[in-house]
Amino acid sequence: MSRLTDLIAQAKAKDGQMGADLEREFKALSSRLPFGLNFERHSPEAVELPQRSVRKGDKVRVLPARGSTKKGDQRLWLVKIIRKSEETADLELLGVDVPESRTVLLDDLVVVAEFRDTIYPGLLSTGKVQRGADKPSHTVINGENYHVLKALTYTHRGKVDAIYIDPPYNTGAKDWKYNNDYVEKDDLYRHSKWLAMMERRLLVSRELLNPADSVLIVTIDEKEYLRIGLLLEQLFPEARIQMISSAINPKGSARGKEFYRVDEYIFFLAFGRAVVQDYLIPGLCISKIEASNPEGEEEADGDSESDDGVDPEEEASEPDDSVAGVLPDVRWASLLRSGSGAQREESQMKFYPIYVDTEERRIIGCGEFLSLGVDPEQQPENARVRACWPTRQDGSQGRWQLKVDSFRALLKDGHIKIGSIGTEKVSFYYLMEGQRKKLANGELIITGHDEYGGIVVEYSRADSISGRPKTQWMATSHSATDHGTSMLRRVIPKRAFPFPKSVYAVEDALRFFVGNKKECTVLDFFSGSGTTAHAVMRLNRQDGGSRQCISITNNEVAAGEQAKLRKNGFRPGDPQWEERGICDYITKPRVAAVITGRTPSGTPIKGFYKFTDEFPMADGFAENAEFFTLTYESPVSVGHNVAFARIAPLLWLRAGAQGARIDKVPADGWGVADSYGVLADVDVATPFIRAVNKAEGLRIAYIVTDDDRRFQAIAKRLVDRIEPVRLYESYLTNFSFANGE
Repeated sequence: MSRLTDLIAQAKAKDGQMGADLEREFKALSSRLPFGLNFERHSPEAVELPQRSVRKGDKVRVLPARGSTKKGDQRLWLVKIIRKSEETADLELLGVDVPESRTVLLDDLVVVAEFRDTIYPGLLSTGKVQRGADKPSHTVINGENYHVLKALTYTHRGKVDAIYIDPPYNTGAKDWKYNNDYVEKDDLYRHSKWLAMMERRLLVSRELLNPADSVLIVTIDEKEYLRIGLLLEQLFPEARIQMISSAINPKGSARGKEFYRVDEYIFFLAFGRAVVQDYLIPGLCISKIEASNPEGEEEADGDSESDDGVDPEEEASEPDDSVAGVLPDVRWASLLRSGSGAQREESQMKFYPIYVDTEERRIIGCGEFLSLGVDPEQQPENARVRACWPTRQDGSQGRWQLKVDSFRALLKDGHIKIGSIGTEKVSFYYLMEGQRKKLANGELIITGHDEYGGIVVEYSRADSISGRPKTQWMATSHSATDHGTSMLRRVIPKRAFPFPKSVYAVEDALRFFVGNKKECTVLDFFSGSGTTAHAVMRLNRQDGGSRQCISITNNEVAAGEQAKLRKNGFRPGDPQWEERGICDYITKPRVAAVITGRTPSGTPIKGFYKFTDEFPMADGFAENAEFFTLTYESPVSVGHNVAFARIAPLLWLRAGAQGARIDKVPADGWGVADSYGVLADVDVATPFIRAVNKAEGLRIAYIVTDDDRRFQAIAKRLVDRIEPVRLYESYLTNFSFANGE
């Protein structure tokens, strides 16, 4: 502004009237607030690193005594001297005019990293699950998400195809922390703190997204949707933005004397060539047939024999994986009713046995219904014939969706089939009325029979069933209670997590942008319970894809659990504390469980996946996953190869997280893995160059040297498909640059 004042003064000297006019306009403009979102950026956030050993020059806090539930000293101290023999450190208080120093036991200190500090990240592997042969690996990273995002600027800058985040909603219910303190509902700066937190992370995520073709998906509720919407517009002016209203709780959650909350909001930001793909998903999309006949009535898709309709949770999902002329599978509805009205008492005429020949794996027929009070008959005398009753998951007596006459009629036409035969339960499926109408009018055709004797039904025309999504989503599959909370209870029993998303909701949101990308990278830096990784695995199973998911979460312990642990003398960093953190207690166990099909205790996961892909959850997924914890390295240890074991996972991630990893400095001076090679001694460059040039699928050659001339000479001898990367110059420069804010 001072420059403008000087220019106005010069104008006055030359033309008094013009100078006065300019001054008047300047004052009018300067009195206006700038248009857009204005908020306090606040002091830099800080994160405590309890598992990081204290080093000279670190910033630290002094912890409260063990057993204390008090907040403790929040001031920051600088470590001046470490006395290893005494296990103490000499400290100097930071940010004060009057110097203050003290000596404290190392065990009573915790390292603190502020968000303006330069970090040099590494990754420590803490376990893996491998069932996917040579497929790329999903990764779960335990660390403060801002710091992990910074780490990914080295491995994934401009490479991420989709980001899906479900950030804290800032409800005031201790659902997120700022500077290690929970933000209370009555905090006057609650919204600006939240915006400051989000802005820092979104700015880094901008560096990770592929500008030519990618999507950013953000879910939020009414507490912050206005602010996040404006923030997204300011940070990503080049993006095409749409907001979706999505029903996640059809019954509604109470808000005192206010309206019941049924939905939340989803922002979609499309970059470059990214466009919404056509898939027909019930409750989300308009089909081409519907769009061409807007005045037509919506088809009723219920069982005509049902007095009270079909349980919405059991409705057959319409095809949702059709694109570019690829025909989807026709979905069948479960014959066993679930949800409301699923007890025997609700409809006694739908309680009857279905007889199955277990050797031929086919349905023989059914018996008559039993009135209330009559116990089910024993198994038939024929050992190979099994009587199957509508038994619910909890062992109680349920009911089928159809009456006896309807069942027999559909069975005769091949419209009922066996799903799977287990030791305790046999699953049955049937074509609902809407599907049978499509079969009658030729939209569906019978192309054969499956191994159990049921008909195989397919769509006759791809162009008639693809669909364009609406901006209002009403899908039973998106119920957070039924397919978020309940599913988590099955996967990791007795481990609670607040408000997990429906895996089908996340799956559908991603499908519209990555459904046609079988090889892509999906990032979730508020991963929580790991729903996004779970959804990506489901997408892979449906089309044989090799999509990867990077899940980032910290290991924060729930507020209520923290108080108990502190009272018992535990602090962050103790094994008893860390084992109850989100990442170790929820995220990693869930990802491992859904891949293996077994709970953390080793028992098969009960239940079936529904909707788009129906199969037993105990089958798991043919996927790989590895778990990491973020570490903080020194540039000296990195530059001298001392930290190679913790830098190695970053090199592997940058090369695609696929195949073997080089975890140690190669003894021969060089090594080659599936997707990359490492040259640690430039004097043996020739055999290294020969090996990497010959290796198919190799993407990157990491060359450790301080001599740029020798690096360039080696790089010129590599084939064009191999990217030469100079270590550790590329690593150190990346983080010095990334943190120079």
